[in-house]
Amino acid sequence: MKRLIQQHLASLLICMAATHAQAQAQRVNRGHDPFFQISKAISDCPAPLGPLETEQEWLDDSHYRIERGNSCWVEGRCRLSNAYLYDAEIADAVQRRLTNINYATHWREQSTLWLTLQRRFIYVQGCVAPGFDKQMFLAELAKTADVDRVIDDTTTNPHAASLPYKTLADPDKPVIDPGN
Repeated sequence: MKRLIQQHLASLLICMAATHAQAQAQRVNRGHDPFFQISKAISDCPAPLGPLETEQEWLDDSHYRIERGNSCWVEGRCRLSNAYLYDAEIADAVQRRLTNINYATHWREQSTLWLTLQRRFIYVQGCVAPGFDKQMFLAELAKTADVDRVIDDTTTNPHAASLPYKTLADPDKPVIDPGN
């Protein structure tokens, strides 16, 4: 009987350790950075990882986030005390901007894209058609109020062996030539 209890206790401890390890590796949008899909015209485009990160990744990046967020205000380039405070407003403004530029760029019909907003930067990730005027689209998107930079992490080949962004399906796979 004592041996049976020890075996059950050992099994319980192993299960608890495995559950704890799984919880540690869970990816969450810890910075509450706006992340959303804006188009779906190209099939099989891998979904980007976006701002999802593990707790360890969040901790490793925390000093950088604080420094980058505050330096904008310290340098006199931002009216708000932290560049990340702009992101929710930019997310609203970018929706209006996208509606306004669709007629000229036809981005909806020629792309499958997601946007991540972090500290006044817009990361554009996903797939575009080979003939799509990406430079015009990015330049028009950069005109959104309070945007500091637009970073191009797009591909014309959704089946490429390597992509310019991390994917939800394989977040640990290295990326090639990211725009940032």
